[in-house]
Amino acid sequence: MANTKSAKKMVRKIERRTQINRMRRSMVRTSVKKAEALIETGDKDNAKIALVAAERQLMRGAQKGAFNKKMASRKISRLNKKLINA
Repeated sequence: MANTKSAKKMVRKIERRTQINRMRRSMVRTSVKKAEALIETGDKDNAKIALVAAERQLMRGAQKGAFNKKMASRKISRLNKKLINA
């Protein structure tokens, strides 16, 4: 339990940041699933648009610290590879 004034403030800041990161991760998962679904159906035009949106979400989340930059790059690379091979 936080005792000092600054420690209590840090707890509040962490709670806000956790909520934002949780929302950001959820948006990323949704956009990646949407891109993967479009790739599976074979709709290359819409899949490419969804892939660009997913890539933007992934890199933004990595930049903001919601998850690791290498994980984001790996996911983008794998999605691009799936799209090319589809």
